[in-house]
Amino acid sequence: MTGQNAEWKLFKFLKVLLFSVIFLITVLFLVATVRTFTFDADEGLLLGKWENTTAISLHLSPQQRKNQLAHFKAAIQIPTVSFTETNVNTSALREFDALLRKVFPKVFSSSVVQHEMVGSYSHLLTVSGSEADLEPYMLLAHIDVVPADEADGWDAPPFSAQEINGFIYGRGTIDNKQSVMGILQALEYLLERGYTPRRSFYIGLGHDEEVNGLHGAVNIVKLLKSRGVKLQYVLDEGLAVLDGVISGLDGPAALIGISEKGQATVKLSVSSAPGHSSMPPRESSIGILASAVKRLEENPMPRLFGYGPERGMFEHLAHKFGLPLKFIMSNLWLFSPLLSRVLERKPDTNAFVRTTTAVTMFNSGVKINIIPSYAEALVNFRIHSSQTLQEVLELVESTVSDERVKVELVNGFDPLPISSYDERAFGFQIIKKTVQSMFPQLTVAPGVCVGNTDSRHYKDITQDIYRFAPSWFKPGDPQRFHGVNERISIQNYEEIVQFYFQLIQNNDIRKLPPPHSSQHEL
Repeated sequence: MTGQNAEWKLFKFLKVLLFSVIFLITVLFLVATVRTFTFDADEGLLLGKWENTTAISLHLSPQQRKNQLAHFKAAIQIPTVSFTETNVNTSALREFDALLRKVFPKVFSSSVVQHEMVGSYSHLLTVSGSEADLEPYMLLAHIDVVPADEADGWDAPPFSAQEINGFIYGRGTIDNKQSVMGILQALEYLLERGYTPRRSFYIGLGHDEEVNGLHGAVNIVKLLKSRGVKLQYVLDEGLAVLDGVISGLDGPAALIGISEKGQATVKLSVSSAPGHSSMPPRESSIGILASAVKRLEENPMPRLFGYGPERGMFEHLAHKFGLPLKFIMSNLWLFSPLLSRVLERKPDTNAFVRTTTAVTMFNSGVKINIIPSYAEALVNFRIHSSQTLQEVLELVESTVSDERVKVELVNGFDPLPISSYDERAFGFQIIKKTVQSMFPQLTVAPGVCVGNTDSRHYKDITQDIYRFAPSWFKPGDPQRFHGVNERISIQNYEEIVQFYFQLIQNNDIRKLPPPHSSQHEL
């Protein structure tokens, strides 16, 4: 009888447990369903009526458009290549300086603009506003480009600026001479039309961004700091307009970078006694190092999706996905672990999930019949926003877990601070307004740059750094970045000029309008 009692109690307990689980799942499903059809990450971020400012329209004649394109092509044709921190094409940089002075005469002669050369080849322009109490902002771009070789399979020589089917091909067309020329061309047009800004602003054009910006951006920041400059915000290159690139997203999206991943370059090395290949040891220096590298690749950094700003990006885009993705994106509080496992399957989306590990160099050996005494490998880590450089180094040590392998930090830095993007974020809202006025069909969302830019050097003189240019990327285009057949459409370059033309004027408001949520008329 006692046994039957025990069985009955166990049955009742399991029954209650089962119904509790079913009830919990039902409640979670209902909550998630309601949230799917009501959640809007932009709710409360929609602003009221904007302050009226004098708007100058940009109407170009066919000849002006032709000249604008010719100036851009001339910029692409100058091979301003940065090879290493100590090897940049200085003659090309001097030629580029001469080009800028020639094609933008107003910029370099206006009493409103003060121009300075910094670090020999970088440019700092100060554009003085009429209302000194308004905090200035800064536009960044970089002149230098990475190397390019036509033999790699280019459809046109990489410094030819050749036009093919409405596209200009050449190194620098999307990284980053479209912004250099776009910013200066926009300012030239404004000055030609008698424009004087209300809010002062700076333009910084670095000459060595591709090799860490240590002589360009770093020295520009030093100069600004010595003058006590504090910036409302900084806008640099970074993210772009993605059209058909994000699988499942309905329509194009403009992603504004609000942070950058950190970076670490770590050297692993093994030293051992040399010997003859006819009498090899059980483990060579190469074998020991190869095993350590293999452990790093087989044990990736932990999944951190949802703990950084990447969550905000997916939530802002959620309403533009169809079911079932909309259901998942709207409920990342529930589905982050599931989504992270899906995203980690592809290299381009795995970068949102974790700190990535890339073995980029492996060196050892001098002769076919000699056991080498030394082997080394360089590993590059791109650090997730919710991790620190120190945490990554500790994980590397524990994963390698071999006293014979020396682990050294070559260089590195923590992830950049996360810039604000709420209704009070002046820079984000100005950029967003400019994008949406030009491209009403776009969804604007915050994003994370997996690469690094010159803007990271400016974090001591501003709290908000944004990374965006309205370069339009379709499937396959992101691979052109630092790759083969880098190109931009003529229409897109014209749009970039128009973007900066409007952005500069939009910055002339004294303050942002209040959000709708605080206004009675809504």
